[in-house]
Amino acid sequence: MPTVLAAPKPVGDSGSIESDQHGLPKVTIEGLFQESAFDSQLSAKNFSTDCFLNREFSWINFNRRVLSEAANPRTRLLERVKFLAIVSANIDEFYMKRLGGLKQQIRAGVTRLSIDGRTPEEQLGQCRVMLLSLQKEKEAIYRSVVDELKRHDIQLCSYADLDDSDKQALKQYYKSNVQPLITPLVVDRFHPFPFISNLSLNLLVAMKRDQQSSVLEARIKVPIGDGVPRFVQIGSAYKFVRVEELIISHIDTLFPCTEIISCDLFQITRNAITENNSSGMEDMLEMIEHELSSRKFAPIVRLQFNPQMHHTRKMSLAAHLGLDVEKDVVESAAMVSMSDLMEIASLDIPELRDTPNQPINNVTIENHTSVFEAIRAAESILLQHPYECFVTSVERFVYEASLDPNVAAIKMTLYRTSSDTKILEYLINAAKNGKQVAVIVELKARFDEEANIRWATRLEQAGVHVSYGVAGLKTHCKTILIVRNEQDGVHRYAHIGTGNYHAGTARLYSDIGLLTCNADITEDLAELFNFLTTGCHPQRNYVKIMAAPMIIKQELLSKIEREITMHSENNPGLIRLKTNALEDPDITVALYRASRVGVTVELIVRDICRLRPAIDGLSDNIHVISIVGRFLEHSRIYFFRNGGAEEYYIGSADLMTRNLERRVELLIPIEHVECKQALRQILEAQLADSYCAWTMQSDGEYKQRKNTNSHTQFNSQENAISQAKKRASGKPESGIVESKKLATQWLRLCF
Repeated sequence: MPTVLAAPKPVGDSGSIESDQHGLPKVTIEGLFQESAFDSQLSAKNFSTDCFLNREFSWINFNRRVLSEAANPRTRLLERVKFLAIVSANIDEFYMKRLGGLKQQIRAGVTRLSIDGRTPEEQLGQCRVMLLSLQKEKEAIYRSVVDELKRHDIQLCSYADLDDSDKQALKQYYKSNVQPLITPLVVDRFHPFPFISNLSLNLLVAMKRDQQSSVLEARIKVPIGDGVPRFVQIGSAYKFVRVEELIISHIDTLFPCTEIISCDLFQITRNAITENNSSGMEDMLEMIEHELSSRKFAPIVRLQFNPQMHHTRKMSLAAHLGLDVEKDVVESAAMVSMSDLMEIASLDIPELRDTPNQPINNVTIENHTSVFEAIRAAESILLQHPYECFVTSVERFVYEASLDPNVAAIKMTLYRTSSDTKILEYLINAAKNGKQVAVIVELKARFDEEANIRWATRLEQAGVHVSYGVAGLKTHCKTILIVRNEQDGVHRYAHIGTGNYHAGTARLYSDIGLLTCNADITEDLAELFNFLTTGCHPQRNYVKIMAAPMIIKQELLSKIEREITMHSENNPGLIRLKTNALEDPDITVALYRASRVGVTVELIVRDICRLRPAIDGLSDNIHVISIVGRFLEHSRIYFFRNGGAEEYYIGSADLMTRNLERRVELLIPIEHVECKQALRQILEAQLADSYCAWTMQSDGEYKQRKNTNSHTQFNSQENAISQAKKRASGKPESGIVESKKLATQWLRLCF
């Protein structure tokens, strides 16, 4: 198993550092590597730290690209609101996971440098600068979007600006729906400051009972949920008031005979990193439940408040919460908890939203009466979500298996799912129908632990064999294996995907799946499930698949090395990798080596990317783009030209050290000619994109590809919708014939 690299030390002269307009360090590239380093023993230790971008900074910059969609006038208005909500939720999670983790390292006295040469304290400080810049951008865009909403008769109103009739209507709503849910808690010497739950909205009330008394404080938790929205609609018009304004406007009814001095909104964010280091599996459920309980009381990493809060109140609140006012407090000038804007983004106003995507039924499956018959006829069927329907392909696969008397066993991995996914209900029915059903449930899927515990309990009660995977390794692979008795013997059928078994995200994420009866792949998957249920011998003798933690990383490095060895002027090397993140130092260094010998490396990396492209003599043959559009790009596709004997792989693994070394991941080869052609078209369409694509520069900044001619703009996601419709209608595929030419044109313009 590959070992985790120690943080490298700078070699040679480092580039000079300055900051860009967002506070992100920019590097003047010079002396970043040693000439003698480029041999077969090349490692991250041979590079200056300036060769690697910081993962936290890279992630923040990804969210700046997402935020740009909220500012973009070509994006439909309610979609702009949606992107504001998404970025806000992403930032909340970043504070909980990444900044919380950095704070833990600082408290533990960790001084080890990251691969880019920064201590945890330096990273935390720089993240704060960048997040503050992002916050200001977000608030400016919010104000612009609110103005635009008003022009379309969607009003986010202040309570004070309403007329008397509207106020009277809201008063009745408040008395009936809000006030009964409120429990004011006074803070004094007999009543300590109450516990504040993570990401809840709260009001801090300052008041006096008479002119001579001292100022008292009270906390009110804003009751959002259970039928109470954040934005309360007034009548039938698209006119809304935030629920906290209703409470503030009627605060005197909660504290009669008192003088209200102030009433301020605030929110806290708690650290989500509370994992137990135990590697034992016997008490896994109990351990995860303990972690969830601990998370509720975890240290606070951020306090947000409205700008009207008096300095004295701010200092008092920070003291109650044990926070550093200078480092942990963020003023939200526009709106605290903007993720709630998803309520507005969900308004049913078609002209202000993207045209709904109607996924087609997979044509190959549609042409057969049984999904098993379809798979047998084709051997392998490539699925493209959300352009092809998840319900009529993946869910149908499990549904038919649950009822089919010839199916003897069903095995599945579960990382994330949703309440509207029917697959687990089908598994329960399959167990009731006497089939052997085994599910590997990953209990430590961040923020889905409670749901997975509930499902694990239900599955066990129904007679499903539930396992929690291998101690010390998250089970992140997505696969289903079905064993079926047929006339000529026992056959296996499988689904392998890049996305979770989650019907909701299957409509919003761009993912790839494969249905197959290939004997080698299904035999390998049987071996993988044996490893997951026993934990014995992770180094299995797989014929086709690549699995982490033992195989994927070394195989990918080997394939990159093969491209280097085989590359020549007459037989040029080509590597294309589509992934959510490129963080692993060894993979990064191997790609630098490939570029140095002339191999063309084309990377489609959604968010985190440590690698710096387009540096003369180091990465001038590497091109990096990020696709940000209406669907979240989530698929992983890995291509190697291999001297003309092209290889394609899909699977669950991103190019991150945690995925390659500390998780159970899966990559499978795509060998069917039509499936390979479909993957080629996906990659070439995204490389040709002139609408959703951002091009990465050598300093780590991104520039959006801007084609001002609307007639020649090429949107890879809209193209995928169009291609799906053509498949459904039986028309020959067209529309990306010119994609290779377009890709070449854009590469010349942007690099």
